[in-house]
Amino acid sequence: MNDVAVYPLPGNELLARSLADAIDSPLQRLSVHHFPDGEQLVSLEGPLSAKSVVLVCSLHRPDAKILPLVFAADTARDLGASNVILVAPYLCYLRQDARFHPGESVSAYCFGRLLSAHIDGLVTMEPHLHRLPSLSAVYSVPVRSPHGVAATAEWISANVRDPLIVGPDDESKAWVTQIAERIGVPCVVAHKTREADRRVSVKLHVPPAYAKRTAVVVDDILSSGQTMLGTIGALVHHGFGNPVCIAVHGLFEGVSVDDLISAGASRVLTCNTVPHASNAIDVTPALADAVRDLLESLPAPL
Repeated sequence: MNDVAVYPLPGNELLARSLADAIDSPLQRLSVHHFPDGEQLVSLEGPLSAKSVVLVCSLHRPDAKILPLVFAADTARDLGASNVILVAPYLCYLRQDARFHPGESVSAYCFGRLLSAHIDGLVTMEPHLHRLPSLSAVYSVPVRSPHGVAATAEWISANVRDPLIVGPDDESKAWVTQIAERIGVPCVVAHKTREADRRVSVKLHVPPAYAKRTAVVVDDILSSGQTMLGTIGALVHHGFGNPVCIAVHGLFEGVSVDDLISAGASRVLTCNTVPHASNAIDVTPALADAVRDLLESLPAPL
C-alpha cells in the first residue's frame, strides 16, 4: 500500500514493523523529544502529503502517551496526510462507562470524544466492554475491533495436547466457546465473585470425563491477576495441575509471570497487544486485515 505510512509511538516499534510488513507499507520514524521542563516535541519523518497515516500505540499506562499521540495525529494532518488511523491494540479508559457515584467523570465517553477529535478511524483488539453495546457508543469515528480467537485457537491447537479450554468467569463464555469449537475440544466456564479490587473467589465444576485433559485458562485481560490466580487455584483443587494460562492483553499490574507459575501454572503467555516478555501469540494478521478494511471504507481524498 504505497499511499500508507506506518508510524510507531515509542515502545511500539516491534508490532508496527510487523504491521507495516503485513500491509506492504513503509515504516517511518516518529520521534519524541523531551524538554527539560517536561514538555514534548513530536517529529514525523516524511513525506506525508496525500498519504494515510497509521499511528501504532498500545494504550496501557496511557496518561503519558496521550499528548504525544494527539500531537502526532495533528502534525500528520498539518503535513498533508489525507487521514489518520490509530491502531491501539490495547485500548484504555473503558472501565468507567457510567457514573457510579455523584460527581464522577464518565471517562469512557470523555476519552472517546478526545481521541475521536484527532483521528479518522480506530483499530483495537478485544476491547473490554462492560455495559457499552459497542465502541461506537463512545467513538464517533469508524472502528474495527478484530478478535484474538483465531490466533489463540491456532496456538493452543499447535502446542497443547488434549486441551480443556477454561473461561475464568461468565463474561468469557462466548469467547472460550468459540475457541473450543474452532479446535474441536470441550470447554468449561468458572463462576467468579469479586469481593474487592484485588480479591476474587472462583468456583469451578469440571465433569470427570475431562480429568485427563490439559487445562488452558483463557482471559481477555491479565491485570491484577487475581482472577487468573483464583482460576489456577480452582483447577489445582480439581486435580488439574500445571494449567496453561493465556491472556490477550497482559498488563501485569500487581502480578508477575513468576507469581502465576508459583501458583501452579505451567506456562503464561499473552498476545502481542501489549509489549511483554510473555508475548507468544501474534495478532498482527488480524490487525492488518482490520486496517485494510478500515482504509478501504474511508472516503477518497479530494
